[in-house]
Amino acid sequence: MDIQYLLFLQNFRNSIHDAWTPFMEWVSSFATNYLILFAIFYYWYKDKKGGLYTLVSYSICMVVTPLIKLTACVYRPWIRDSRILPAGNSITTATGYSFPSGHTTTAGPLAGGMAVNLWKTNRTRWLSVLFVLFIPLTAFSRNYLGVHTPQDVCVALLITILSLFLTAKLFAWLEVNPEKENLLLLGGFIFCCLSLLYITVKPYPMTLNAEGKLLVDPQKMMNDGYGDIGKMMGFIIARFVEKTWIRFKSLRKGWAGILICLIGLIPVVLMKDHFRPVLVSAFGSHWGKLFFSIIYAFYYIAFFPMILKLIGRYSGKEDAQA
Repeated sequence: MDIQYLLFLQNFRNSIHDAWTPFMEWVSSFATNYLILFAIFYYWYKDKKGGLYTLVSYSICMVVTPLIKLTACVYRPWIRDSRILPAGNSITTATGYSFPSGHTTTAGPLAGGMAVNLWKTNRTRWLSVLFVLFIPLTAFSRNYLGVHTPQDVCVALLITILSLFLTAKLFAWLEVNPEKENLLLLGGFIFCCLSLLYITVKPYPMTLNAEGKLLVDPQKMMNDGYGDIGKMMGFIIARFVEKTWIRFKSLRKGWAGILICLIGLIPVVLMKDHFRPVLVSAFGSHWGKLFFSIIYAFYYIAFFPMILKLIGRYSGKEDAQA
């Protein structure tokens, strides 16, 4: 049934000569490369707690997704059925196993968290609606491009909803028990370490194709797992540093503050293309991606907020500390 649905979409793509393919590729790319910039900007400039809510939800999804992917080890649709021909260059960007969709569990918490934040103010509710609509659009784009089945994206959407819900409950609990946060961060870091150990030592399918080559090389599939789990590890380290020694407040300082935060986003955009390859070359794919993700999260959670505090460009109005 799932393959038939993908074949239906594939026939539709062919009938319109891939007219929608570039847009769907853009949606997928935007979800994984640029959507996080909204959450980071919101964290720096507008609402520290709201930004943390979005980034915590995202970090949780980043740990859960590779654990499920590397446990289920579901092959991509074109491996399961040779009739599936992914559109455009999506086959080169669709790394890892298929279930669940990593693009959807990236877009879901980032867009969903921003939707929750923006819904609080009447004049930004239209933006909230746009963020909500972007989630199913991202999920559908993965089906449309032929790189994920419906169950891949449906489970990813469920993970997103659970992550946003559990993060809200967690924040409510920490409001009452703020002294427990360090213990919670420690537990999360230990869980990440155990997750890395699990995906490293667990057995993987070693099925060969007709030419005697592995259908999927598990070593390559673990690369994304190390990188994704590293995002949560980096968040935990940075959050501890920020809450203990930095304690910045969101800027909320007019156009000057907006400009400062936009400048701060430039390294976030450039790091993936220019800094990650250096670390991968130096430490290998697994550890290079892990170290990059830790540094990447540390930059936007702690390092640039430290700069914001040092230059004194934040509002005199006291924000609630997150």
